[in-house]
Amino acid sequence: MARRLPVYLLLDTSGSMYGEPIEAVRNAMQILLSELQGDPNALETAYLSVITFNDTPSQIVPLTDISSVQLPDIEAGGCTSLGAALQLLADKLKTELKQNEGEIKGDWKPLIFLMTDGMPTDSIENGIQAIKSSHTGTFVACAAGPKADPELLKRITPDVVQLDNLDSTAIKKFIKWVSQSIKVASVRAGDNMEKNGLDALPEPPASISIV
Repeated sequence: MARRLPVYLLLDTSGSMYGEPIEAVRNAMQILLSELQGDPNALETAYLSVITFNDTPSQIVPLTDISSVQLPDIEAGGCTSLGAALQLLADKLKTELKQNEGEIKGDWKPLIFLMTDGMPTDSIENGIQAIKSSHTGTFVACAAGPKADPELLKRITPDVVQLDNLDSTAIKKFIKWVSQSIKVASVRAGDNMEKNGLDALPEPPASISIV
């Protein structure tokens, strides 16, 4: 059995995402899933989990092989519990990832993508500490739109990108880049997954700024 490449997507579904932004997320996620399910390398190695967060975080897709993933409907509303979402992510990394056991290799280091459009409404300190003590590989945080704070996200991970706008075009381009990144990581899983950060991923399009 091939070693798994775990991929975790953390998506802000707070009230400020209502309307065009959340509709763009729904559409782009379906495209992402369709593209990955048509890619032989992703089918062989990639496993996907989706965590949404508003008033509370929820793992709406547990870590599942790409061919079996079914996305539930994603709704927007409520606050931005980013700290709790980071805690939930850390818990799932602890319970869902397979570690090395003797000569049997465990999972590759996970790919993590976080997208948020605003400031957290809870404390993120414990969540940051939980993530920093977790088994993470490349963790990219996206500050989506003018109300998101890239400097705050830098406290979570050094790899931060920014979208100037929160319109459907910008969101779709970001999730398209996430899809391309998963494909590239699936190809490189055998020889290059020890490289972490944005350097291990394809260059983002011009509309996505590296902070």
